[in-house]
Amino acid sequence: MPTSRTSADDRRAEEPSPAAHPVPELPDVDPAAWRESGRRLLAKALGEWCFEDMLKAVETGEGRYRVDLDSGTTYVFAAEPGAFGWLRVDPGSISRTATGMLGNSIAEPAWDVQRFLLDAASTLGTDAATVATYFTELSATQAVDAARATHGGEKADELLSLGHTELECRMTGHNLLVANKGRVGFSASQVRAYAPESAQPVRLRWIAVHRGLAEFRGTSELSEREVLSRELDEDTRARFTAVLDRAGLAPEGFVWMPVHPWQWDHAVQILHAADIAQRRIVPLGDSPDAYLPGQSIRTMANVTHPERYDVKLPLKILNTLVWRGIPPHCTAGAPVVTQWLRGLLDRDPLLTEETRTVFLGEVASVTVRHPYLDAFPEVPYQHLETLGCIWRESVSSRAGAGERVRTFASLLHVDSTGDAFVAALVRSSGLPAEEWLGRLFSTLLDPLLHVLYRYGVTFNPHGQNTLLGYDGRDVPVRLYLKDFVDDVCVSFDDVPERGPEPDSHGHILPRKHPSVIRQHVMDQVFVGHFRYLAPLCAEHLGVPEATFWGMARDTILAFQARFPELAERFAAYDLLVPDIPRYGLNRDRLVVTRYTDRALRHALYPNGTHPNPLARDHGLSPRGNAR
Repeated sequence: MPTSRTSADDRRAEEPSPAAHPVPELPDVDPAAWRESGRRLLAKALGEWCFEDMLKAVETGEGRYRVDLDSGTTYVFAAEPGAFGWLRVDPGSISRTATGMLGNSIAEPAWDVQRFLLDAASTLGTDAATVATYFTELSATQAVDAARATHGGEKADELLSLGHTELECRMTGHNLLVANKGRVGFSASQVRAYAPESAQPVRLRWIAVHRGLAEFRGTSELSEREVLSRELDEDTRARFTAVLDRAGLAPEGFVWMPVHPWQWDHAVQILHAADIAQRRIVPLGDSPDAYLPGQSIRTMANVTHPERYDVKLPLKILNTLVWRGIPPHCTAGAPVVTQWLRGLLDRDPLLTEETRTVFLGEVASVTVRHPYLDAFPEVPYQHLETLGCIWRESVSSRAGAGERVRTFASLLHVDSTGDAFVAALVRSSGLPAEEWLGRLFSTLLDPLLHVLYRYGVTFNPHGQNTLLGYDGRDVPVRLYLKDFVDDVCVSFDDVPERGPEPDSHGHILPRKHPSVIRQHVMDQVFVGHFRYLAPLCAEHLGVPEATFWGMARDTILAFQARFPELAERFAAYDLLVPDIPRYGLNRDRLVVTRYTDRALRHALYPNGTHPNPLARDHGLSPRGNAR
């Protein structure tokens, strides 16, 4: 039929040509860089898997340890004991001993983390299917690390001049997880096109979704029309409107939204093929703006117009324990939670005047539920979170003049020469190291403690969700927080200061026991970040670990001394207890959850405890070593 051919031709004309998205060539990876990246990953695996009590490290004297595996293989290494009972393994010290063909034991320098996974599998208690899939995640992670090691990168001092988005692209992934760049679902060329370390500009695909499928929500000051006028210039809006007009469709009958180009190709056109065929979903074309992905991959920052919104988009890939979709209750709830937090926190003088804390609001969203699968019980969540978007205030739109904003995670970065980024910041500031750290502790902890104690609310303040604003001398001056829905938790006890909450008639905010709320701060700030930062400060700044943890404890005590009326809450959310529960992310993947396809994201359960370095008797000697 002529009409159908014309329509198909129009759609093909809107598709980007292959030349518009050239596939980057495979980067050369030096064999020595592959071995070095493997050596570092092996050291991390030994340290983290012993830390999570999946493997047992036996001290043999003079700072050396051994791990005996059920496979008959032994790994021996040197390590520095650190906070929470962690061993900081020296990558260059590891050797592997196995029985040779003649029955004799042979020790050799160890760098092969993939072999280590197979050696350790039976001791870990995992199964062959899990090992095979985890192997792909581990191999993908090492491939990225080896490419980075081959090509080097900017020195720590050179990173000081980068903006927030560009610096994000230089980071190396989640601290706690060994296979932190698995990206299951991406091909090698797609990693090079869409992963943050590739720093390749991406143009988002825009689609129109019929209002019978899609729901727009925004904060009180934002209409759907206002969001579109801010995100798309007039010529682009006219071009997209013409697509619908030519198809004989009423533009006002559709919600417009961006889609990640990979998701459009690999998920939306397949799972929503019926809706596309019946014109309930209509491709409009590419945005003229270029975006760069952050470490989460699914959150995109506009680099053509940095003042425009960041866009959080679902990706049907498995990375860092979960499928990276966006649950419909999150897209629907994001503007509601932002509105509530603003009403609550923007009237708090400590947050607005003293600390000047910035909450990057998730101000608008589009929710699209699958018309068939959403109604069927127990469908795995990866199939239900494929289409939707959240618009979030960008760092550029909220930063002050002369202020530079960097992720909390950047403090752990070490360049190819071994220089730490935190050391570059301290050098730039001109302050003594302990004074600079004191500014860091108060800037970071005071707002988090205030929200925790005053309101019984916590964010998920890991290295990517937590950002620090620095003045012109690179001294920390204020905190930025993002990712609210599903990452903001409230205690289930009565807290009058919270006032009416936004989800009296439906689940938006997770409600948890105060001890679990406390654990969010412990795990993300202290276990997940300061555990690594403390030895860096000892090595590069000359601040012993015992001093580091003492300063962190003193910051908490100083805050508590200011607000004696909250004493009961200090006890309920006690950060200074002698021991804290151990939540093992690597253990969850390899032993507990494995790769089971679940209907819902699952909760982590504790496995033992850690000694808390914030407690009065924190177990660290003045030299910074565990006693």
